[in-house]
Amino acid sequence: MGNENPELRTVREDESSSAAAAACPDLAAQVAALTAERDRLAVEKAELNDRLLRRTADFENFRKRAERDRSDFVQFAGMEFVRELLPILDDFERALKSESADPSYRKGVELIYSRLYDALKKMGLEPMDTVGKTFDPNLHQAVERVETDQAEDQSILGEFQRGYNFKGKLLRPAMVKVAVRPS
Repeated sequence: MGNENPELRTVREDESSSAAAAACPDLAAQVAALTAERDRLAVEKAELNDRLLRRTADFENFRKRAERDRSDFVQFAGMEFVRELLPILDDFERALKSESADPSYRKGVELIYSRLYDALKKMGLEPMDTVGKTFDPNLHQAVERVETDQAEDQSILGEFQRGYNFKGKLLRPAMVKVAVRPS
């Protein structure tokens, strides 16, 4: 190449530049088409990725909601079962308050009551303490109102029927006697 004619070299360079110039519009069009295709695919990829993330989040939310619903159903079923047993628990409490001539009979009633009460507490039953507390209509049912100066206004003087919560939710309000100021 070093001993080539300089005029011949110029002619070859001119031919190659004119061929490149002729191919340039096609090449520029191809580059523009490929760039547009790349951009379109990038947008489509981003949209598909976004849809995937949303569907994954929706499925995770559905799974959590289904688990919570199942747990609530099991808890509600237990709550209804305990609610049905409360009158029996009340009967045992009344039986324990009454006098009995036979001490072994009383001891048997106490044993049955304590086993039933312990089993219900393990399930989530929580008795409410009411005497001496302030009356709350969300937790208590006022059966009797007593006018007195001996107690604070709206304080609970006595309990006719014990109230219960079940796993933190009100199961049955307490029936109470409430103090009111004399008019």
